[in-house]
Amino acid sequence: MRYLVVVEKGPSSFGAHVPDLPGCVAVGESREEVLALIREAIEFHLDGMRDDGLAIPIPSSTSELVEVESA
Repeated sequence: MRYLVVVEKGPSSFGAHVPDLPGCVAVGESREEVLALIREAIEFHLDGMRDDGLAIPIPSSTSELVEVESA
């Protein structure tokens, strides 16, 4: 499965979350690190859901880039 991951750059780190998996987040010092960590977090999150007998959500989030004029 392929889940949408939102990556955000902060002042001193990167954060990532998965809209289709509430609570599935990661923080890293670089973009590469946070992407590796969120992959692990997704796998851990899904394993926990399976262990609890919960249905695995089908990925449904999408993204678009919207261009606007600068003020």
